[in-house]
Amino acid sequence: MTLTSDDRARLGLRESATFDRATIAAIQRAAETGIYDIRGWGAKRALPHFDDLLFLGASVSRYPLEGYRERCGTDVVLGARNAKYPLHLDIPVTIAGMSFGALGANAKEALGRAASATGTSTTTGDGGMTPEERGHSKTLVYQYLPNRYGMNPDDLRRADAIEIVLGQGAKPGGGGMLLGQKVSERVAGMRDLPAGIDQRSASRHPDWTGPDDLTIKINEIREITDWEKPVYVKVGASRTYYDVKLAVHAGADVVVVDGMQGGTAATQDVFIEHVGIPTLAAVPQAVQALQELGVHKKPDGVQLIVSGGIRSGADVAKALALGADAVAIGTAALIALGDNDPKYAAEYEKLGSAAGFYDQFQAGQDPAGITTQDPELQQRLDPVEGGRRVANYLRVLTMEAQTIARACGKAHVTHLEPEDMVAVSIEAAAMARVPLAGTSWIPGAGL
Repeated sequence: MTLTSDDRARLGLRESATFDRATIAAIQRAAETGIYDIRGWGAKRALPHFDDLLFLGASVSRYPLEGYRERCGTDVVLGARNAKYPLHLDIPVTIAGMSFGALGANAKEALGRAASATGTSTTTGDGGMTPEERGHSKTLVYQYLPNRYGMNPDDLRRADAIEIVLGQGAKPGGGGMLLGQKVSERVAGMRDLPAGIDQRSASRHPDWTGPDDLTIKINEIREITDWEKPVYVKVGASRTYYDVKLAVHAGADVVVVDGMQGGTAATQDVFIEHVGIPTLAAVPQAVQALQELGVHKKPDGVQLIVSGGIRSGADVAKALALGADAVAIGTAALIALGDNDPKYAAEYEKLGSAAGFYDQFQAGQDPAGITTQDPELQQRLDPVEGGRRVANYLRVLTMEAQTIARACGKAHVTHLEPEDMVAVSIEAAAMARVPLAGTSWIPGAGL
């Protein structure tokens, strides 16, 4: 017999805060299988995030801009510090690295189409560059990862920028996973792996023993690409202040900081939920590091891209106000493509999940045809229609950020600043280093 909530209340039954039903189920699963849980997406626990910040719109003490009569710029230049050809993007929202392997070829093509339609960049992710992605991406950032899968000098030269990945927000200090059911013949060929065998990437570069080696690696990449391409360095948010300083000293043109709300195609659940720091806490640390080095918000300085849980134009505006030059989206782009679509509710249920809850991207059974290598499932995703949907989403994010910037009296979205915001919780005020609403108090300031 199943007890209703009323039955439980009548019997005086209470759920343990420490051993709740989810925890009990996790213990039972571990005891039954003897293996740790693997899943996709990012942290699901409640964390201080951009929702805990509010903007102070203009009124008497500030002068707002008219929405349809006064321009509010959105363009951004990335990589002018050392590169002969920095990236000139129309909007401050880019598409983060998601590998061919984690995603199918149609999904990669759709993301490239969307980025090109909106004047921004997309990123290869692990596993190399596909013709579908390069062919439909006007501006493509090539990820250079510890495993070197699919890496070759020709693709470095064909890219528009190179991103050296040292960490990811969902798993800083850990390597990627691609389980055997997604290692198709094509994926295996690109990664020089046996088909159908689990791939677990290295957690550090094979020629990496410290920051000095990063300097050498950046110089090698610049030589290979004739100093034409911007070089990014991506870190998972943990010891952000020190990591950003070291990346800049090593010669990075752009630093990408990925908070723990950032997603992944597959890693240990214990990693996702218990390693790293929230995006909100990481951004001010990164900005402080750049400011102290004298390279923040300067034409020939180092740009900061923030990722990890960006969902709306408000999130974009808040990240920019905290000091970012641009943001990157990953999970949100997949949702815009059609991930977790209710029209596949019956199929999600057959997989033991539900629309809005599905996170088993490592399984290769995605009903939406996005995170799969199954040819039949992949055909469900039309790359042209998918590209249109993601492009629409990118445009909405940009318009929402513009709306907020105009309301704060800013002629460009990157002119937003911490002074334009307050926090509604003590934790967010301390992390973001903005006052608690209705006060001038920034918890921890000056300590």
